[in-house]
Amino acid sequence: MRLADFILDNIEPILQAWEDFAKTITPASIGMDSVALRDHAEQMLRTIAADLRTKQTRKEQIAKSHGDAPTADAETAAETHAVIRQSSGFTVEQMVSEYRALRTSVLMLWMPHTQLDQKQVMADLIRFNEAVDQALAESVVSYSGAVDASRNIFLGILGHDLRSPLGAILLSSEVLLRAGDLPAKATKISSRIYTSVKRANKIVGDLLDFTRTQLGSGIPVQRFNGDLVAACEGMVEEARAYHPENRILFETTGPLEGLFDQARMEQVFSNLIGNAVQHGTEGTPIVVSLSAEDDMAVIAINNQGKPIESDAIASIFNPMIRHLRSGEVQYGSTAGLGLGLYIASAIVSAHKGTIEVHSKARAGTTFTVRIPLHPH
Repeated sequence: MRLADFILDNIEPILQAWEDFAKTITPASIGMDSVALRDHAEQMLRTIAADLRTKQTRKEQIAKSHGDAPTADAETAAETHAVIRQSSGFTVEQMVSEYRALRTSVLMLWMPHTQLDQKQVMADLIRFNEAVDQALAESVVSYSGAVDASRNIFLGILGHDLRSPLGAILLSSEVLLRAGDLPAKATKISSRIYTSVKRANKIVGDLLDFTRTQLGSGIPVQRFNGDLVAACEGMVEEARAYHPENRILFETTGPLEGLFDQARMEQVFSNLIGNAVQHGTEGTPIVVSLSAEDDMAVIAINNQGKPIESDAIASIFNPMIRHLRSGEVQYGSTAGLGLGLYIASAIVSAHKGTIEVHSKARAGTTFTVRIPLHPH
């Protein structure tokens, strides 16, 4: 009997073997009834049997072995099964083990009953393994997507909920500082609280922006007419106040009027200047310059320091990536989530601009941002 026919004729014992195995996956399976344990197993088996009965060219077989199987128009049973298993508390390893058990149980049931020649047996085995691997791949991708979605929703809720208590602390510390009648020690402590909470608010803002980009909506920008030089100068002054030990130079040829989201571009300036402060060599200046090329604003931020290695530059704008060299953290934040460069890149992209980095021993590291002043 061909394997496709065997699966359909013996679908109940195969499903029972699936159910028995799923029941051993604890604690996720505790309390699950037969329907929940079997979930979409029957639909997957029927899909596998249909695949075995479908003629396949050598070219199609090679494509499938490379993971290029035809994509389904609707969500497959394997994809739905993965989402349900993830929400039921199964780990990805436990879900994968179900397919391994299915493969074993089907073949152990079939082999004693087959009277096919070796060529037919081998053909059915190859097609069966391809079909199971396809279902497994669909499940893993779907499971990963469900995990990512859950994580992003959690991060969004966390960031949103943190803003209220942080806002209350910020307002309280600001009121204390404005009172003007505090002792010197209390004023110093209030100032530290205010500065720390502002930094925490920035981290929460970056977290929410990161979540937006992961959910596919991107970072929203609202363009209004303004002076990019004035916006940048404000962030330079703020950086000087936060880092009085650093020499931050500001160079410009004059006002740069254009359409841009001022609050978002201030984030870009703040993140890039903060990055330069963090990675620059102590005692060397940080140079922030603005100029115009045709109808493009060009922002360059340079710091002296150890150059970024070439293999690190390719992924420097990726979120939460740290590059370890000789046991030390290189580019990517040494503290926190390391989202600054990623957020800056996303904001620049939302403005239809570009951001790039060049790093050499003598010239230092320069981040260059180009955005259109009057986008069409």
